[in-house]
Amino acid sequence: MKLVSDPAIAKKIQKMNQRVRWQDPVMKRRGIDQTHLVLEDGQADNPEFSFLVVGDSGSGRHGGQNPQRQVAELTLPHLNDCRFMLHTGDVIYLVGSSEYYQQNFIRPYKEYLVGGDFPKKIAYDKMTFRVPILPVPGNHDYYDLPLVFNLLSVTTLPIRRLLRSRLDMDVGLHGSGTGDAYAKAFLDYLNGLKFPGDLDRHLDTYYTAKTDTGCCLSYQPGKFTRLPNRYYSFRYGGIDFFALDSNTFNDPPSLPQTAEGDAQRKNLEQRRQEFEQEKQQILETSSKLNPDNPHEAEHLDDLYVKLSQIEELVVDIDKQLAPQQATHTDVEQLEWLKQRLIASWQNSQVRGRVVYFHHPPYVTEATKWQQAQTLAIRSRLREVFNAVAETVGDVTQGRAVVDLVLNGHAHCLEYLQTYNTGHADSAINWIVCGGSGFSLRRQRTEGADLVEGNQLIARSHLFVGRNGHGSEKRRPYSCLRIDVTGEGRPKFIVRPLVAEWYQRHWHNYQLEPLVI
Repeated sequence: MKLVSDPAIAKKIQKMNQRVRWQDPVMKRRGIDQTHLVLEDGQADNPEFSFLVVGDSGSGRHGGQNPQRQVAELTLPHLNDCRFMLHTGDVIYLVGSSEYYQQNFIRPYKEYLVGGDFPKKIAYDKMTFRVPILPVPGNHDYYDLPLVFNLLSVTTLPIRRLLRSRLDMDVGLHGSGTGDAYAKAFLDYLNGLKFPGDLDRHLDTYYTAKTDTGCCLSYQPGKFTRLPNRYYSFRYGGIDFFALDSNTFNDPPSLPQTAEGDAQRKNLEQRRQEFEQEKQQILETSSKLNPDNPHEAEHLDDLYVKLSQIEELVVDIDKQLAPQQATHTDVEQLEWLKQRLIASWQNSQVRGRVVYFHHPPYVTEATKWQQAQTLAIRSRLREVFNAVAETVGDVTQGRAVVDLVLNGHAHCLEYLQTYNTGHADSAINWIVCGGSGFSLRRQRTEGADLVEGNQLIARSHLFVGRNGHGSEKRRPYSCLRIDVTGEGRPKFIVRPLVAEWYQRHWHNYQLEPLVI
């Protein structure tokens, strides 16, 4: 039985466009850029600043402890020094439901919110951030419940009790509505303005910032903290930040209609069947365990990790098996990224570039490193970076087209560098920050080096994830503080913050900083 349903890419794009009234005639007439925001905190011109990063945080209490809240507490001593937090996606597990924003986001991050002293009074679609949290959507923020599961969810059937009381999965009565809950929580949901004149008045009030590309949204901490779109950019301290929605360009190429393609298809179908059988075994095993017993609770957590891994592998297989006409790549977003990166390099006021999105193109986590989605994202990003490098030419003066890429999706903390890939994604720093609350994953047994053909293309220099076995098992949840220094070419000092669950106690510590 499928636990989640991943909507088609074309549907994701269509629904999100409707919600922000993408390219509405009123927007065009006013010359409004719906992909840019200006963070109006009075300090955006300071070349030295700090920010926080979390990802894959959106879980509640599992196994009697709350990793997400522990990680959130790690960030609290840094709030006075850090200007904003980037979130690399998967804000709400398991299916991005509005039901779980209170438990899985508002309460853990209450100090970031206006009215956070009384978090129960904050509606998920009325949040105003005192300290900006700037997210991108993850795959779970788009997921829905399959119809049969949705029907089961409103009953008291054993499967309902099993999933809720044993594996403690955050599954409610409905899914995300193809990202509708995420949109209402974070985006400027213009489709909700129904009366004549409402849109014009709203734009007069909140789209007052001036940029090279037209008027854009003015993000005002403590007052108005909506995002203009599912992907967007902003400039802070001379650094251009590009936030992407990788859920709409992660479709793998269709399998060829050849004998080789038929063999691949048959193999994938066999693997999918085996995964479904394994899921059933996990559900049966978990039904026999007592979550009130500490040792059995640990075992349940392991089963939860395994089940979520399998579900993501099944989704990846389904994407590969999708008919050719069903695949769709978000060409518009990729073209936007290309043109904005080119413009960024041609602007002498910009001294650095950071890109962040959910699915990592480079990673050594055991289940993600060779997924079809991982390779698809890598290929599409290479195409964009290649085009940027060709256009700007010597303007880069030997630098990579971006300074830093931040991702989530793989439930770990990892720092990688690419070598000579044969493309313009060479010599880039990549950080996966996806271990901020949900079930942690292990590193692959194949090691830290990533190879294409016989060519070494990337190496992992740091991996923080689930490790050890039995009583020596460690679960180090993590987030980042990044300090940007230097008035010219920027230096990024990355400080990993860790809350480790070990032998039923929390141990907080910091790792040695990475200097990029």
